[in-house]
Amino acid sequence: MSGLDTLHISEYQPLRDVVFHALREAIITGELKPGDRLMETSLAERMGVSRTPVREAIRKLELEGFVVMLPRKGAQVAQITRKDIGDVLEIRAVLEGLGVELAAKKMQAEDIEELKRINGEFASAIPTGDVAKLVELDTRFHDFIFTKADNERLQQIIGSLVEQVSRFRVTYLRKPTYHDAIAKEHEAIIRAIEGRDLEGARRCAVEHIRNQQEKLSAVEE
Repeated sequence: MSGLDTLHISEYQPLRDVVFHALREAIITGELKPGDRLMETSLAERMGVSRTPVREAIRKLELEGFVVMLPRKGAQVAQITRKDIGDVLEIRAVLEGLGVELAAKKMQAEDIEELKRINGEFASAIPTGDVAKLVELDTRFHDFIFTKADNERLQQIIGSLVEQVSRFRVTYLRKPTYHDAIAKEHEAIIRAIEGRDLEGARRCAVEHIRNQQEKLSAVEE
């Protein structure tokens, strides 16, 4: 059963927000794929709500770039174009490099061990082919580094890209042939941090994101 079929209604959150977050998550995870039409009536029935919160959620998703409105077709999940990938990941590469460099200055031994543990879990999850688990662990790995960079402004900026990056991350991690490379690139980042090689850590982080950009662009060709 999918996330849209098991909507969790909260008395503390407006229904339109619950619907919005459920639809956005469905787009990020690929449950709703690029080009899928968003029919208010069918979505409302599926989620067990009226059409009004669905309509409001779709409008908000359009503002955030997840949905496009097409003449005579209505709302559709926005396509991920090669330019989208290039634009977002160019920015992310710079931010990741800075984040890793800052974190490498400040991480304690126990922090490095935590990074190793997260990447170890990632490597252990590869044979299962559980994309959701791999996405969760990859996200946790990078989020942990940004937390240890201890720069609130940097975290705010990367936070503004989270949803778009998440869409690309799911697309990328659906390819099993990339999984081992990701784990090895994480290991290279960890080694550089452990050796207090700030420039090396930054370079490994930038290469890690640029490798994703190159492979994702190939997927979209």
